[in-house]
Amino acid sequence: MRLGLPRWAGPLAVRAAAFIIVMCCALAALLGVLVHVSVTDQTVGQARDAALSRLREATESYEAGGPLRRGAGVDPPGLPERLRELAVSGRRGTMVAEHDGRPTMWAAGPAAGGRALAVRIDHTQGERTIEALDGAIVWSSALAIGATLLVGAFAVTRVTRRLHATARVARRISAGDLDARVDDPRAAHPRRAQDEVASVAAALDSMASSLQGKLLAEQRFTADVAHELRTPLTGLHAAAELLPPGRPTELVRDRVAALRTLTEDLLEISRLDSGRERLEADPEALGALAGRVVRASGTGMRVDVVRDARVETDRRRLERVLGNLVANAHRHGRTPVVLTVDGPVITVRDHGDGFPEYVLVHGPQRFRTEAGAKGHGLGLTIALGQAEVLGARLEFANPPGGGALATLTLPQHL
Repeated sequence: MRLGLPRWAGPLAVRAAAFIIVMCCALAALLGVLVHVSVTDQTVGQARDAALSRLREATESYEAGGPLRRGAGVDPPGLPERLRELAVSGRRGTMVAEHDGRPTMWAAGPAAGGRALAVRIDHTQGERTIEALDGAIVWSSALAIGATLLVGAFAVTRVTRRLHATARVARRISAGDLDARVDDPRAAHPRRAQDEVASVAAALDSMASSLQGKLLAEQRFTADVAHELRTPLTGLHAAAELLPPGRPTELVRDRVAALRTLTEDLLEISRLDSGRERLEADPEALGALAGRVVRASGTGMRVDVVRDARVETDRRRLERVLGNLVANAHRHGRTPVVLTVDGPVITVRDHGDGFPEYVLVHGPQRFRTEAGAKGHGLGLTIALGQAEVLGARLEFANPPGGGALATLTLPQHL
């Protein structure tokens, strides 16, 4: 869970910002060290050259027996011990050390009698120059890191916003909104240079358009087939009514009735798929409506009204949903079958083998069968589609006690 972050600030934006900060800090540190070393070497080198020049002058004056200038002397106090040992050994050298609380550049060389001739130069200005440079490096690095971070964050968030917009459209498409499109401005102009996000957005829009076209073609085909079947089935039904009584006639009439029911179901699914179904909502008492559905089914199943409720709903569609659930429970389950009303929640439970796994995972699918079992036809598919039109939630489960449980949760507007 991310706290205090905007929705677009996902892991990609955070990682990109962290990468920019680390790289900027590393680059600033590297450049700072290089500049610091270069300027320090130059400053110290200039002070060393000046000290050695003063040492040569002092040596010439000392060897000529002349007086030594201020800041020069033989074994002067404060001369670093290491530099003294170097001079006594017959070599010249320089060293920066503290003298009277101030940074001093020392230069020393050999003198007669195993002593050291040394000169000193105040190195305060050089140290101040280096300190001022270090401060300037720190402040300029901080400003550069801040400016780079702002520019990088702006660039990264533009990309992440576009990615999040693409993801939202993909989720809408997966939820059934096939009219959803990303419409990325970069993808709208093919001649314009496209980045990877624009390519993904264009591919998603193309996929959605193709999928929408195929589904519309399938819906039109289903609707056309159902409409075309209506006329011959009507004639076949009329002809079957003219047949003489007998077992063959009963079989023909039964099959004709099944074909008519299937055709009407296909037409209903076509209307649901088109998304043009509209509610005709009125206040309804769920207990009384459930009783009418059970009586119409002729099954004599039990109705338990734990808590009655009145909801604003389309009575015809709700009766269709409950009727299909009841019929499915009796057709594919085993008794006892119980319809329970508990406020806006209506459940239908049987005690058979339960719903197939694919129904629990993916929901009802038309005419699907598995492992030679009898399929669930169109009843549950129609029930789910009508529930969506009602704004209700229809869920399928296999409770621990066995059997199948369908739960319809209606919205309450009263």
